[in-house]
Amino acid sequence: MKTVRDAIDVITVTLNPAIDETVTIPNFTAGQVNRVEHIRSNPGGKGVNVASTLADYGLAVAATGFLGRENPSSFETLFAEKHIADHFIRVAGHTRVGIKITDPTRQETTDINFPGLAPSPHDLDALHAELDRLSEHSNSWFVLAGSVPPGVDPTIYRELTARLKAQGCKVALDTSGEPLRHALDAAPHFIKPNVHELESLLGKPLSDIQTIIQAGKNLVARGIELVVISIGADGACFLTSEDVVIARSPQIEITSTVGAGDAMVSGVIASRLTNLPLEECARLASGFSLDLLSRQPGGRSSRESISEATARIVTERPESVFRS
Repeated sequence: MKTVRDAIDVITVTLNPAIDETVTIPNFTAGQVNRVEHIRSNPGGKGVNVASTLADYGLAVAATGFLGRENPSSFETLFAEKHIADHFIRVAGHTRVGIKITDPTRQETTDINFPGLAPSPHDLDALHAELDRLSEHSNSWFVLAGSVPPGVDPTIYRELTARLKAQGCKVALDTSGEPLRHALDAAPHFIKPNVHELESLLGKPLSDIQTIIQAGKNLVARGIELVVISIGADGACFLTSEDVVIARSPQIEITSTVGAGDAMVSGVIASRLTNLPLEECARLASGFSLDLLSRQPGGRSSRESISEATARIVTERPESVFRS
C-alpha cells in the first residue's frame, strides 16, 4: 500500500489520462498532405497537467486516477522528476494516446482524442478506496479533471464531488458535456468551463460579456463558490456571489494553446490555497495561463516566470453589469 504524504496541498484526479503526441504543422489543412515541423510526446490528461504545473510552482501534489499497466513509464518518470505522489490505480491495458495537431500560423489546435481504457467495477471500487484514504490525510483541494472513460457512468463526477465534500474537502471540477451537467447538482466549489462548453451546457449562444456574466451568476446561484469562464483571446471572467472580475492577457505570439486551460485551473487552486481576493486570484490564474502560452512547448514553469506573467495581466470589474 502506498504511503500517504502527511502534507498534501492538492490531489488531482484524472480518470482518462493520455499520452499526448503533439505535432506542429504550420498551415495545417485537412484532406491535404501536411509536413510535420516538430513532434513531441508527453504524459497528459487535464489532471496530470494540473499536477505538473502545481508541482513546478512548489506545491505538494498527489495524483490519482487510472493508468494502463502496459505503458505507465512516461507517467512514472514525470511523477518522479517532479516529486508528485503517485496514487494512480493500474488497470489492464494501455493508456490511450491523444494526438494534438498545432498550427502556429493560424494559432489553432486540432485534437484527435481516443476513447481510453474502460475501468472495471473492481477498478472503480479501488479508486473510491484510494480517494477515501487520501481525503483522510488531507482536507485540502481535490481537482477532478478531464473526460470520463468508456463504460463509466457520466454521473461519476457528481458522486465523487458529493463524497469528497462530505469528508470536508474542497472540490474543483474541469470537465464538459454530460459529466459537467450532472456534477453541477453536487455544487463543486470551483468550476472552469470555457464559453463554448457553457454554450453547449445551456443550449444557447453567449454572444457578449453581459450574457456570459449572467450565465456565470446563474451557476453561482446553484451553490458553486467560484465560476471561471474562459473566453479565449478576450480573457476570462471570474465570478463569486459577491464579485466579478474580468482578466485579460496582453497579445503575444502563441506557439500552442495546449494546456492553457489546465494552467488557469492550477492558478486558481494556488490562489485559493492562500485565500487571495478575487482580483488577485484572476491575475494569478491568468498569469499561470500566460506563462504557459509564452513558453516553448515542453518548457518548464517556475514561480519566477509565473510572477513575471502575472504582472502583465489587466483586470476590470463590470460592477453595473454584475448587479443588474
